[in-house]
Amino acid sequence: MTLIRTNNRFYPSVFNQLFNRELVDWSNAGFSSEDSTLPAVNILEDDNRIQIEVAAPGMKKEDFKIDLEHNRLTVSAEVSTENSESGERYSRKEFSYRSFRRLFNIPVETINGDQIEAAYKDGILLVTLPKREELKPKPARAIEIQ
Repeated sequence: MTLIRTNNRFYPSVFNQLFNRELVDWSNAGFSSEDSTLPAVNILEDDNRIQIEVAAPGMKKEDFKIDLEHNRLTVSAEVSTENSESGERYSRKEFSYRSFRRLFNIPVETINGDQIEAAYKDGILLVTLPKREELKPKPARAIEIQ
């Protein structure tokens, strides 16, 4: 946050925060507040991989798009439906559109980008990012003394 001096007092510059790209962390644009329609996400890490679980019930695997560009993983989805009904004296048409996009900064020096996998089952999209072999912890080994 940038502070500006006015009459020997410091005030946060809200204008700078909102409009100066260098001061705002735009990478958080994919995160949601509690009342938002963005899906909840769990991120799990162990010695072999990082897993991202995206709660997105009611969708199909064809609705999702996952991209990795440089160090940014983008998970997005679009679903649109249209229902029409007409009778002798009425006509009704309803449509809905849902979409989301979540961005994740990925440590590309740690992840093997060629082996990323994704699966969708029971309303959960699971993205598995395997770690590079050379970075996985090695088991202890005994060294023979000569």
